[in-house]
Order: sequence, then C-alpha cells, then structure tokens
Amino acid sequence: QVQLEESGGGLVQAGGSLRLSCVASGSIRIFDSMGWYRQPPGKQRELVAQIGSAGNTDYADSVKGRFTISRDNAKNTLYLQMNNLKPEDTAVYYCKADNIFGTYWGQGTQVTVSS
Repeated sequence: QVQLEESGGGLVQAGGSLRLSCVASGSIRIFDSMGWYRQPPGKQRELVAQIGSAGNTDYADSVKGRFTISRDNAKNTLYLQMNNLKPEDTAVYYCKADNIFGTYWGQGTQVTVSS
C-alpha cells in the first residue's frame, strides 16, 4: 500500500508564492515518475509538472518559468514551488506517483489565488 499526502495549499494574492509538498508513506516508496496535476473548478484534471527518477522535468506551458518541481527521495517527498501565482492557477492540486506496481494519487490540496 502507498499513501500520498499533499500539503501547503491555501489562499494567496496574485503575484504571491506557495510551496506544495507531497509525502509518500507505506510499504512501497520507490517511484519512477512523480508529478503534480491540478483540476480547476469545472474543468478536467491537467498535468502541471512531472519529474523522472533521474531528475528530468517537464512542465505545462502555462507554468514554465514560474513553477519548479523537485523531489527528495531520501525524505520520500515531492515538492512544487509556485511563484508569481495567477488567478488562473486556482485549482485543487494533486500529487501522482508511478512505479512498477501501479499509479497512486493523493487526496489533493486547494490553491486559491485572488486577484
């Protein structure tokens, strides 16, 4: 069993910053790809950023230059540093992790950016 727990969401003004964390627990904590997804109100879930086991990263065009994804395998933690936040970044943010045993999702953390 694997559990992913996100934290760090909240309410912030446009131009502000937040840092999301996702801690993995359970019997299996070695992952290949890990990523952050978000689901804005009334819209489908979308990829924000992902990071491979070698540290290679990929970002949605809408967040390039503003968001940074990183992982600390020793702490079983995934991060998303979000700078220069915009109202359109408002969404529930989810952590996702993949390994040979399956795909795992966290419960999500709300990020609200006010204008």
